[in-house]
Amino acid sequence: MAKPLSRSECREVTYDAERWALLHRLRNRAIPIMEALRRVHLESVVHGSVARGDVKPKSDVDIFVPLQTSSFSVEETLEKAGINVNKRLLVQATPTYAMKAHIEIDDGTAVSFPLMNMRMVEREFYKFGAEASLETLLSNSRVFGVDKRLMLIIPTEKGHTESSIIGQEELAAKMLRISVQTVLDRTRTLLRRDRVGRTGVFIKNEIPEDETFEMALHRLAEQNPAVRRRLATSF
Repeated sequence: MAKPLSRSECREVTYDAERWALLHRLRNRAIPIMEALRRVHLESVVHGSVARGDVKPKSDVDIFVPLQTSSFSVEETLEKAGINVNKRLLVQATPTYAMKAHIEIDDGTAVSFPLMNMRMVEREFYKFGAEASLETLLSNSRVFGVDKRLMLIIPTEKGHTESSIIGQEELAAKMLRISVQTVLDRTRTLLRRDRVGRTGVFIKNEIPEDETFEMALHRLAEQNPAVRRRLATSF
């Protein structure tokens, strides 16, 4: 797992041809899915290293639909586009975070969307790490954001520059146009993971084919008081 770094100096990273080719391949996996979602008026973003450009061989293609929507619409859209679904999961990071539908396309590609209203800090999580729209991918542009090492990645013509946000949280928030609260929240979370190891998620349940995400959510809420409380506050 990438470890947070605290070096203050700015470091320049130059990409080789292999890294540029990898970025191109990963973005080409995201584009058809995002185009299919747009055809039914579902705008989406790809977030993380695929948005920033600092991809590695194990980088995932994480596509996110920011607005709460019908799971039937998303799944039907993927099916009509010939995009096969490998696994369907209910995922909740913590008891206070919104439950999300997570549709795994393959081992490194997934589409997710909230099943509850998200708090501001949850929505800004994606902006913190960087999110790119379909237009951004089609124009071969990249956006800046913070990686799991808490390094601010700023794309350059040859690759990117990187510098730690530790001790620079207010400046990072200003640059990313998100709240300081979100930057501090993500910084605390990633530093804690570095100290105690990977902490996992509160809930990560695979759901059967004959059950919709909404049905599974309500079934889980009946069994789990924490889920029931979070669901009650989402209206």
